[in-house]
Amino acid sequence: MIRAAGEHGLLVETGALAVSHRLDALLRSAWPEGVVDVVPGPSTVLVVAPGADPGRLRGRLAGLLEAAAAEVAAASEAAGGPVVTVPVVYDGADLADVAAETGLTAAEVISRHCGRELVVGWLGFAPGFAYLTGLDPVLEVPRLATPRTSVPAGSVAVAGPYAAVYPSASPGGWRLLGRTSLTIWDVRADPPSLFRPGVRVRFVPA
Repeated sequence: MIRAAGEHGLLVETGALAVSHRLDALLRSAWPEGVVDVVPGPSTVLVVAPGADPGRLRGRLAGLLEAAAAEVAAASEAAGGPVVTVPVVYDGADLADVAAETGLTAAEVISRHCGRELVVGWLGFAPGFAYLTGLDPVLEVPRLATPRTSVPAGSVAVAGPYAAVYPSASPGGWRLLGRTSLTIWDVRADPPSLFRPGVRVRFVPA
């Protein structure tokens, strides 16, 4: 389904994260006329197009959505895309609390955090802030009841079913497991974000 979203947007309901990723890639490989931004989400893709003909764009999106869904059905999304290895010093302020809440030792929390290859689902909250999907369900813990006023850039954290690396200093309520020296967000780079939808991420102890 494709529906209007505001004055200049169309929201494509993909129904699946993998289809969102593929549709995002197809749009960026052949940027439709009038489109200025594409924002993939877990089950939608927002297309912002103040300069496009709505009817023509809607038809183009319908065709691309069909192609994206067919491609995803034929191949696993997780098998493709680059892999980013993130070295982590596991000394986070919430590591002990996460261990206590999950019934694990701190060493077991670290092992489970490093034990799976995660996938960038989408970016949001702040520039370069990527929601990493595929976290071990045992590590699913709620956000802090009272968010911190400032979390340092490079902080590695979990909240609910997601993991993340804070790309810059900002307020935040995610549980801090550690920190990385890897630069996640650099406005001078092209692209500025190290993480993009579909990129696979593996955490390793530094």
